[in-house]
Amino acid sequence: MGSITLSKVSKVFGAHAVIPSIDLDINNGEFVVFVGPSGCGKSTLLRLIAGLEDVSDGDIVIDGKNATELPPAQRGLSMVFQSYALYPHMSVRSNIAFPLKMAGEDKAVIDKKVSDAARVLNLTDYLDRKPRQLSGGQRQRVAIGRAIVRQPKAFLFDEPLSNLDAALRVNMRLEISQLHQDLKTTMIYVTHDQVEAMTMADKIVVLNRGRIEQVGSPLDLYHKPDNLFVAGFIGSPRMNIVSGPAAAAYQAHTMGIRPEHLALSKDSGTWQGTVGVAEHLGSDTFLHVNVDGGVGTVTARVSGDFAVTHGDRVFLTPDPQRVHRFDEKGLAVR
Repeated sequence: MGSITLSKVSKVFGAHAVIPSIDLDINNGEFVVFVGPSGCGKSTLLRLIAGLEDVSDGDIVIDGKNATELPPAQRGLSMVFQSYALYPHMSVRSNIAFPLKMAGEDKAVIDKKVSDAARVLNLTDYLDRKPRQLSGGQRQRVAIGRAIVRQPKAFLFDEPLSNLDAALRVNMRLEISQLHQDLKTTMIYVTHDQVEAMTMADKIVVLNRGRIEQVGSPLDLYHKPDNLFVAGFIGSPRMNIVSGPAAAAYQAHTMGIRPEHLALSKDSGTWQGTVGVAEHLGSDTFLHVNVDGGVGTVTARVSGDFAVTHGDRVFLTPDPQRVHRFDEKGLAVR
């Protein structure tokens, strides 16, 4: 229950291929995140799975059944959108129950499913309130509750946290992750925020211009990016990308090194530069260092109590075991 397979799925608008051709397996119970920059096709791909967009070519198989031509209501999926799409005149109870009433479920069954969903989402005390009496996070939980009561084969989330402030985003991220652990149901989650992808996913699908750049666990993508696009997209702060003689010294056309894999010293090292902006975050400090010799600006992660100020001269030494090497096509050299 909840496995989804895409076989050579494409979506074309006129002469423009938004999704050229994609093969992807999503296993039962997985939390899969589609991530990539704006316009990469991640929301379109989700809508193709949901049946809200027609597939131009290829097949979508859900639990072993070809669902390519099935309407959304017959696919057994529940979608949670960026906008809450709640009925303002209805109570929380009625909003959650609405899809069950439309399906003609028995009242006793509806009451139990609504009660169970509310308990899971900590909404029991808010069932008689209207949406306007709720916070943004609570409204999003109501939208999720409306999806839960349908007991779908998979949940599809389309950037559900985009309308929330920073603190609420963190809380809801944790709540959705816990919900996945509790329900053990397949979840597909779309976001442009790679921090959400890294912290929530069992498996990440990195998309770029409608194509899959890499599929893997968060740590696989972090430690072994297949190409420069994934290397630069996954990780915060992003990986330092260096070319020219500095990369050639590491037998690469282009080299990458993450901020935490640069050793800092005031005495000696491989590269020398001048400290520009220092971002003090308490436990960590991110230093933006203008490195001599045409290397450019490099970000280094150091301890929060590392004593350095704007204009100081420092030395940086990449950990040779953590250097990522890429060829002239931008592909990883293992």
